[in-house]
Amino acid sequence: MSLTHTLCTWRARLSRLPYSLIALLGRFSIAAVFWRSGQTKVDNFSLDIISGEFSLGWPSLNASAVFLFREEYRLPLISPELGALLAATAEHVFPLLLMLGLASRISALALLGMTLVIQVLVYPGAWPLHGVWATVLLLLAARGPGVVSLDHWLTGKVCD
Repeated sequence: MSLTHTLCTWRARLSRLPYSLIALLGRFSIAAVFWRSGQTKVDNFSLDIISGEFSLGWPSLNASAVFLFREEYRLPLISPELGALLAATAEHVFPLLLMLGLASRISALALLGMTLVIQVLVYPGAWPLHGVWATVLLLLAARGPGVVSLDHWLTGKVCD
């Protein structure tokens, strides 16, 4: 068997991978990145579906999150308190929506915007990591969440 034949065989096999499986993996993986970051910004509420650990109280912004926004992130135009609150909220709401596959494209675009802010204003040297995040988020925004999603169930194939 020639190398060309082997490569073509593998290409054909890989092309049969369902997009919905790739999208589901992408949704859960990128959601976990942002969810975990959001969890570091709040007290009285923790939920880790992988380890099964949880503490379900009313979340409150912790002092270390505000400190990071004041001393390390230093975003222009908004106060550290508002920046920390907006980030903590976004890092909980949009990942949850992505995991459910609800408002997936909007959620992916919101997290892409957040990634852009992090890349440009906070950690410009982390472009390889942020590039991976952006790729997953762009794929989800462009192609949608796949059939294993509330978006698909609510809208049918018309919007997928």
